[in-house]
Amino acid sequence: MIRESVSMNPGTEGGGGVTRIGDGGLFMLGTHVGHDCQVGNNVVLANNASLAGHVVLGDDVIIGGLSGVHQFCKIGQGAMIGAVVMVTNDVIPYGAVVGERADLAGLNLVGLRRRGANKGDINGLRAAFKELFEEDGELQARIASVREGYAGNPLVQEVLEFLASDSKRKFLTPREQA
Repeated sequence: MIRESVSMNPGTEGGGGVTRIGDGGLFMLGTHVGHDCQVGNNVVLANNASLAGHVVLGDDVIIGGLSGVHQFCKIGQGAMIGAVVMVTNDVIPYGAVVGERADLAGLNLVGLRRRGANKGDINGLRAAFKELFEEDGELQARIASVREGYAGNPLVQEVLEFLASDSKRKFLTPREQA
């Protein structure tokens, strides 16, 4: 559903020539989809949310009102971006993002439950998130440990694939506690 004053730019020659919008989305008042964006299925962009060029949104992403996503950012499946947030880095699948300059605040547990995700898989994802982002040590070592320890969990594997994928941007991490 595309509501009032929504703008969606076509692809450009330099960006692959295609802006792709998936099925079942809701684009509320005044939202903007920039050139060469790839938007998944069942996404929601609340009032005046904007995507700069070349943004990739996975399925089931929700972006709060007055939020913006910087060019070339990737937002993983099931992520939830709060209102009035400026996202300047990639967001892991199922991540929850808050703050004027975005920080990864945790996981979108409500969205996972609404989608019918397995409780055991959700609990595994929560534990993997803690190991990835709250434990000490080198990130690559933590990723290897999580890959081995949660091999049968499809949610964790999706996050690990996202972290390993090519990107022009860094990915968001939780703000360090003072």
